[in-house]
Amino acid sequence: MSNITITRRQNALALFQAYIEKALAAGAAPKGLEQSFAATLEISPSMWSQIKSSRPIGDKLARQIEQHCGKPAGWLDEERADATPTATEKAFLELALKAWRATNSAGRKELRARLKEMILNAA
Repeated sequence: MSNITITRRQNALALFQAYIEKALAAGAAPKGLEQSFAATLEISPSMWSQIKSSRPIGDKLARQIEQHCGKPAGWLDEERADATPTATEKAFLELALKAWRATNSAGRKELRARLKEMILNAA
């Protein structure tokens, strides 16, 4: 999976999160928000479900999402440090924090080294 695929998915999920937060703050019921968001993007709920899990977002769809969410062209393609972590990412971060806190400085050094090695091997 290319970086643009991951970046676009993360940004689309961030847009969805913002949409949910705004809708809930306005008093909307949580049920049906995914379908409502899909309708806002002018895509099917099924396509939105696929995008959330694995479907790549092509250029045409990326521009469509940006337009319907009031973002400039190319917004979905930019990495953001403030992107909301996914549930899986949150679970990993919690696990990493537990491992970090449960060990001594030698263990932390080893954990850091293994993570750096994994990053280098992935590149």
